[in-house]
Amino acid sequence: MPRSVPSDDRFYTDLPPFEEFDRVADPEAFVPVPDDWYVVLADIRGSTQAIAEGRYKDVNMLGAACITAACNAASEAAPELDIAYIFGGDGASLFIPASLLVPIRTALLGAAVLARREFGFELRIGAVAVRDLRDDGFDVTLGKLRLSPGNELATAGGGGVLEAERRIKAEPETGGRYRIATLESAEEPDMTGLSCRWEPLKARLGVMLCMIVLALPEETSARRVVYDGVLQGVERILGGDLTAASPVTADTMRFRWIPNGLRMEARLTRGVRSTWRRYLWLVVESFIQFLLEKFDRAAGGYDAPSYRRELRANSDYRRFDDVLRLTLDCTEAQADAIEGLLRELHGLGKVVYGTHRADHALMTCLVFNLDQGEHVHFVDGGNGGFAAASLPFKEQLRSAR
Repeated sequence: MPRSVPSDDRFYTDLPPFEEFDRVADPEAFVPVPDDWYVVLADIRGSTQAIAEGRYKDVNMLGAACITAACNAASEAAPELDIAYIFGGDGASLFIPASLLVPIRTALLGAAVLARREFGFELRIGAVAVRDLRDDGFDVTLGKLRLSPGNELATAGGGGVLEAERRIKAEPETGGRYRIATLESAEEPDMTGLSCRWEPLKARLGVMLCMIVLALPEETSARRVVYDGVLQGVERILGGDLTAASPVTADTMRFRWIPNGLRMEARLTRGVRSTWRRYLWLVVESFIQFLLEKFDRAAGGYDAPSYRRELRANSDYRRFDDVLRLTLDCTEAQADAIEGLLRELHGLGKVVYGTHRADHALMTCLVFNLDQGEHVHFVDGGNGGFAAASLPFKEQLRSAR
């Protein structure tokens, strides 16, 4: 039974970060979350159908919008606190103290109204108390991966995130103990910082491979061995560490004017303004950005060469939330070898996994403070990405249980 952990709103803010991604396999890199914290999940119902209709960029953008709304609400309520979040492609996981549950719930309810009004999507929102999970033998632990100074991403272990997701999705649409029923109308959420201006990242080597891997052993030490084996095996196949396979490079980053995603950005960030007024403002703003990018110049808080360097460092193509999730730029042969490794481990009963291949990746940006270099960039494979990879993953998981 996981031990009880006392309350501390500054738990994540004060959590020491680590810089090597392979520490996600090390239980010592994770610390138990206080009992009175919550795991909050938001995801798009029917995302599989939306992907089949070619609307994955909409799905991706709304997943990032959930994080944006929550971070802005938390910053307004408690600017001294950092928020732990993990991007999921078609949604997000948040880890928050009880003191922030109301403002973040309000922001996500507003995001749900926005998703329905602008895109016809239904957002599923739920919150599970960490204490409830611990009482039933599940734990929630967090680590903090530093991408660059001032830019950290949460990593989660302990099994509690998967269990929280199962409980929320199992409840009826009308709400229940964990599901938060959405509203017909709600306060407009603050989407400041959300942007969608970079072109899809074309694979340099031929394939953008999304992979989802869950180690099956119950013992913590045994799970570490499995994840270490997966990471080392993938790096051996790639011929170097995971950074060599980052989808975000100087060769793959392209900025065009007018950005393809600008209308979507206008619809999500317009607030109380009309969509067209917001769009016209973004057209002008993005033209200035285009000129700065084209001529490698700086103006105001935007320094094009520095921003591109920071962007490459601050992309989240590697993440961990009880499950290892990677988006890798690799050759067909390397993708075959990685899938062969996972297939072998699955046959030995050590993992369940899912993969998806595309010829490009998508990137959605969350810009907090350009002057301070505080911005993160959510990366997902094209044509379905992690949501598509989750389909075979879930099928294997059902069979394993």
